[in-house]
Amino acid sequence: MLRNIFFAIVVLSFYNLSAQDGTVSPYSYFGLGTSNPANTVENNAMGGLSIYGDSIHINLQNPASYGLLKLTTYAVGVSHRRMNLSSETQDNNTAYTAIDYLSVAMPLAPNLGMGFGVTPVSNMGYILNSSTENGEGESINNVFSGSGGLSKLYFSLGAVPLKNLSIGASIFANFGSVSKERVQSVSDVLFGTVDRRNSRMNGFNMQMAANYTPKITDKLSLYTSVVYTSALNLKSTNTQEIGSISLTNGTDLETTSLDLSALNLANSTVTIPSKTTWGIGLGENKKWLVGASYTSQAMGDFESAFLKQANVTYGDATAFRLGGYYVPDFAPFASFFKRATYRFGFKMLDTGMTINNEQITDFGTNIGVGLPMGGTFSNVNIGLELGSLGTAKAGLVKENYFSVRVGLSLNDKWFLKRKIN
Repeated sequence: MLRNIFFAIVVLSFYNLSAQDGTVSPYSYFGLGTSNPANTVENNAMGGLSIYGDSIHINLQNPASYGLLKLTTYAVGVSHRRMNLSSETQDNNTAYTAIDYLSVAMPLAPNLGMGFGVTPVSNMGYILNSSTENGEGESINNVFSGSGGLSKLYFSLGAVPLKNLSIGASIFANFGSVSKERVQSVSDVLFGTVDRRNSRMNGFNMQMAANYTPKITDKLSLYTSVVYTSALNLKSTNTQEIGSISLTNGTDLETTSLDLSALNLANSTVTIPSKTTWGIGLGENKKWLVGASYTSQAMGDFESAFLKQANVTYGDATAFRLGGYYVPDFAPFASFFKRATYRFGFKMLDTGMTINNEQITDFGTNIGVGLPMGGTFSNVNIGLELGSLGTAKAGLVKENYFSVRVGLSLNDKWFLKRKIN
């Protein structure tokens, strides 16, 4: 029954996941859009902490956790974000809803498990306006818009080769496209010029992980983790057209496709650098956990010749996350709220982007709860996040956001041998 419910959700949601913009952030103007961490609701509620794995949940950021699975698990997550966008002169509110992941994981044998699914990698969706004055006192108006993003299909395998040690690896097939448009016009003129750019991209990369969780007392365990994600070199096929457009109804009047081959830009490579995450924590299994992780990524190696912007530079990106969970009573006959899992977290990210000489950072505080479904191991997970991205200085926009995430983690039994007495 559970698998039928999940597959119905997949059929209804897959098109939206691959086609959605998934953001309205003005910072998605830069690079390939805003990065999507591809975390489950459970991990997001712990600030994005991914050092922990158990027998009934999927951990999208740590393939070593798949070796711990005891039941087949289906997971789907949806988020709704409300944002206040403020600059030095304006203030605006906006919101969007997006599907965050569709995943399946299952045990193949004792201490061996696998998983597969689809998640977004980056999202682009913005409309920006700017005005300047030329030497003749005329107002030059520019409207920038963009849409699209990257998604990935993934396949993961995890194992527990030695006591307390789990290892795993994932392979990612990344695909997608981004479209950018600029319409420029002069005040009191009915026509403008349009510049459209489109890039279709695909490429493979992988992830490797190892978790070591020794007992330090009868109850307490030390959680340690390292996750390495290889660099992603995307093959990009690019097109560009310029022309004139009617400002009254947005109809193209005349457009011309540019010969990008002559500029060596028809086919290019977009490089997203590798990253490494180290994590450590302390806890009692199925009772509580407190942990932290640190991620480093040399974003100075990011390269996108066709989509680059003049006012942005890239340096080292870092992420510090602190979080954990608490379960009052894991026993199956305990009361509903005692069996619930209560989560908390905090994140502090330096995106590695410097725009108009301002570093772009992201801070967020998270809380969440996992609610058991009946007498099964399945649960509904709810997470809340309050945070801010960017700055209102130097002509930029500060995003103050509030996110609500809801995820289903449904469990079933596959590949079990039936016994006849």
